Amino acid sequence: MSGIGPVEPEEGTHALDAFPAPLPQRGRRARAFERHRRTVAVGFLAGAVLTGGGYLYVTRPRPEPPPAPPYPSQVTAVAYLKARTADPNTVARGFTFEVEMTTESGPPVTVTRISQPYAGLSVSSSPRAPFRTKAGSPRKISITIRVTECGKVPRNAGLPFLDVTLRNTRAMQVHSFILGSRYARDLSRALQVACSNETR
Repeated sequence: MSGIGPVEPEEGTHALDAFPAPLPQRGRRARAFERHRRTVAVGFLAGAVLTGGGYLYVTRPRPEPPPAPPYPSQVTAVAYLKARTADPNTVARGFTFEVEMTTESGPPVTVTRISQPYAGLSVSSSPRAPFRTKAGSPRKISITIRVTECGKVPRNAGLPFLDVTLRNTRAMQVHSFILGSRYARDLSRALQVACSNETR
């Protein structure tokens, strides 16, 4: 071979195979753009997860609220037990008897007042109001009715009742309890005796 010129590759060789072309250098801008693109993608995914979770939280089925407690008059019963024998130390114009108060269910019921409809009578109780009754714990109450003015007392208490003011966490109510024929008979007899003593 003679002459001047480029070296020719021999058969089966190529210049490109011997030295692979260098990859183009990525500039500072390209690297910053790539980082920014990843940050945006991560932020987008995080936002999508939060949005989806928020939607699921807002649209979740809500539990039913607990039922409201019953009104106190719906769960309270008062039953007449008996008239108490006259105590010589008590006033002759008084009638004392026992009742049993029961709260069937729900929160405790507080008795804040006991009264009756006749103007010539006053009422007191032991224990004194206010007092509480709990569900499943019947309570005996001693009630004394005193004659304050015979002219305003009925001679025959046909269907007497007690007005009891009840309170629980739901409401405060005044409820009239009819204590039955035995109570009416015992009260009428006591009133007749008390007021007949005055006319003698």
